[in-house]
Amino acid sequence: MNPAATVPAPIRVLLADDHLIVRQGLKQVLGDPANGQPEIAVLAEAASGPEALAQVEALQGPAGLDLVLLDIAMPGLDGLEVLQQMRRLWPALPVLMLSTYPEKQYAVRCIKLGAAGYLNKSADPDDMVAAVRKVAAGGRYLSEATAEALAGALSRTTLAPSTPAAVMAAIDALSHREHQVFRLLTSGHSVSEIGAQLKLAPNTVSTYRARILEKTGARNDVELALLARNASGG
Repeated sequence: MNPAATVPAPIRVLLADDHLIVRQGLKQVLGDPANGQPEIAVLAEAASGPEALAQVEALQGPAGLDLVLLDIAMPGLDGLEVLQQMRRLWPALPVLMLSTYPEKQYAVRCIKLGAAGYLNKSADPDDMVAAVRKVAAGGRYLSEATAEALAGALSRTTLAPSTPAAVMAAIDALSHREHQVFRLLTSGHSVSEIGAQLKLAPNTVSTYRARILEKTGARNDVELALLARNASGG
């Protein structure tokens, strides 16, 4: 008599995205057992950055979870800030970043901050399941577009500072807070609006702006906006 087949333990996932309809759609994709997909259990959900951190703490980090699927655009704390805190508090817990932003714009930054992969929300469902499976098993998930972005970032570091590609490398090299200010400046926000959103004094925002201008070589906010458009492939 053959012994009973061993049922593999489900991959335990925290799904953090501020849109309910997105979470519902992802749960359907990840939990669908069709086509031989492994069982993936979404143990908890979060609609904001602070809630994501609280859920991980409640589940005791890697003791209760195998993977965090984390959106970049989150209220309270954005996904990059949450990623940094998770890497510091629970370094053994893999984080797979989820976003609508193109890989060229954010994948390199996420990987540098410690993410185990970068998944675009437009990815094929089979690729989503494969990404979750690989990252939960301790691997890294790099789509073709992410791999190209990483290769481009690496090659830019060897170029002369005056080249346009070197300017893109300067954007990659901005600190997390500088990149937040850069993103908001190039979206048309004023210094006071950025200060209110990031809970910073206006003079602190101005200091970050001056550093960004110096590092990128841009002379004003208009040139910064052009750099941001070029960086995103626009």
